[in-house]
Amino acid sequence: MRWPRWVALGTFLLVLVMVAGSSWLLIAYRTGPHTLRNFIGLAAIGTVITLLGLAVSRRESTNPVGAILGWMGAIALFLTGRDVYYNAVVHDGLPLDSRVVAWFEESGWWLLVAVAFLLLYFPDGRLVSRRWRAVPPALLLLGVAQQVFGAFASEPFLQPLQVMPRPYEPLSGALRVVSDVEFFGFLALCLTAVVPVFIRYRSSTGKVRAQVKWLTLAGLAAVLYPFVCGAEIIVTGDTGIVATVFGIVALVSLPASVGVAMLRHDLYDVDRVLADTVTYGIVMVVLLGTYAVAAVSLGLVLSDSAAVAAAATAVCALVLTPLRSRLQRSVDRRLYPPRRAALLAIEDLQRRIHTEQAQPEELESALRTALRDPGLRVGLLVPGASGFVDASGTPVSGPQLVPVMLGGAQIGVLASQQTSPAVLKAVAAGAASLVEVTRLRAELAGALREVEASRARLVQAGDAERRRLERDLHDGAQQRLVSLGMAMRLAQRHLGDGSVDVDGLLDQGVAELATAVAELRQIAHGLRPTSLDDGLHAALSAITQSLPIPVRLQIPPDLPEELATTAYFVAAEAVTNAAKYANATSIAVRVARSADEVTVLIEDDGCGGAAPRPGSGLSGLLDRVAAVGGSLQLRSPAGSGTTVEAVLPCGS
Repeated sequence: MRWPRWVALGTFLLVLVMVAGSSWLLIAYRTGPHTLRNFIGLAAIGTVITLLGLAVSRRESTNPVGAILGWMGAIALFLTGRDVYYNAVVHDGLPLDSRVVAWFEESGWWLLVAVAFLLLYFPDGRLVSRRWRAVPPALLLLGVAQQVFGAFASEPFLQPLQVMPRPYEPLSGALRVVSDVEFFGFLALCLTAVVPVFIRYRSSTGKVRAQVKWLTLAGLAAVLYPFVCGAEIIVTGDTGIVATVFGIVALVSLPASVGVAMLRHDLYDVDRVLADTVTYGIVMVVLLGTYAVAAVSLGLVLSDSAAVAAAATAVCALVLTPLRSRLQRSVDRRLYPPRRAALLAIEDLQRRIHTEQAQPEELESALRTALRDPGLRVGLLVPGASGFVDASGTPVSGPQLVPVMLGGAQIGVLASQQTSPAVLKAVAAGAASLVEVTRLRAELAGALREVEASRARLVQAGDAERRRLERDLHDGAQQRLVSLGMAMRLAQRHLGDGSVDVDGLLDQGVAELATAVAELRQIAHGLRPTSLDDGLHAALSAITQSLPIPVRLQIPPDLPEELATTAYFVAAEAVTNAAKYANATSIAVRVARSADEVTVLIEDDGCGGAAPRPGSGLSGLLDRVAAVGGSLQLRSPAGSGTTVEAVLPCGS
């Protein structure tokens, strides 16, 4: 553990001590309900802020942001505990030295110092440049000076100690001037801490920019707070529940935004949240202003307060109903450009597709241009592909994959290392229909390519088989039949003169004829095994009987002739491969027939790792099965055996 984590842990323990001590004071001295409510609210907020800082320190042990959050929570708890003790002093006469009150009177300024430190070191724990190294010690020095000069102030102490006399004489002369200069310098330096936030935003991308945007949300709450207070004063004459609630929101928004930015910066789409916050903030300010103007104007005409309120409400509804949607679009154009640009690009591509000016495969290029992200990929879930592929068949992978869903099923992914996942999720929803069209077109194009390749392989295989038959017939049976014909012609010429042994010549001719018939049968066996005349079970049994591996056959009778032939070659090839290459100890062949298809399943317990390489027997099986309209699947994980499954449609 590094020192920021130890600081955060120590701060949390200090907070627990302060909470316990303040709770004891509340119970022992029975302070008023107002103090109790304040303590419960601020103690809860301070404790949560400290816990948030501890969580950040556990996540990033060397980053001081977590320790600074803990510091903010501890200051809030200290101020709350101080208020509890002061009330106990007033109501029950607990001892309290006015000098202690004077020295701790300005402690609330340390909360501003903590906020300034947070802005300086957020989010990576480093200053934005070397030129800012003097700012943190200057803040600490001016914070101490502010507390020292505050002890010599001339104003009465704050409630409930306003009647307690000041222990020191007020500053005068040069010291008074120095105190004023220090105060304004202190405020200016605290405000200067906002500058690094703008510098980081302009120079950062990706995660850091998203984190800075989360911090901006807290700034918006602080900016809106004075407007809310002013509007409530105009309407009611004083600040009340609205300003109080919004003040608590503004107080909590800073640590909450920092916590989300540090722990889960991609929890929500920060651009969407920022745009919505600006939109509804402006709407709220306009609403309060419109209501105030309408109430004052109508109050001059109408004397009934209920009628004035109703009329002012109606005016607000008429004014703000068309304003919100227009304002939302205007804010989106300025604060949420990535999502809007991508959705506009999708709409433009759809329009051009309908007018036949573009193709769905241009989706990836359109999104890259709109999001200014050249590394963005659109992955498609295409059957038969191992993982996601783009429109050209190239695999798509990466550490940040956002699924594209349609009808509850995943059809693809968007992959990027630059665009935030929140923006990709919004774009994925808008591009789902185009991704589905692209996926179906890619699937169809792949099927057509496979059909063309299969057709070419079938033609090549047919040509090769024809050449083999020509060669076998020419070198074998054809030569024997030609020789037999010549022998018969010789016997015919010399049949009367007795110069030729006709009987021997006929015996030789019969032998040659028998050999030719045997060769023809062997050639014909490669086209269709004659053993299939007795059924598929008998044909496969003739093959498996000579194998040294036990083969279990489960084959129904009466298969259609064409399917039986295809099933025979599928099973024969798979069994032969298992016996030769897989080192299998058992093989099972199962053929099942239903009303509309025949399934051939061959399983072995060998070493696996089989693949249909070009020119191999398995590749030929794919073409043979496809030729009858069927499908063939090969599952052969290394070390887990091989399964070949062919599904052949029945013609009936």
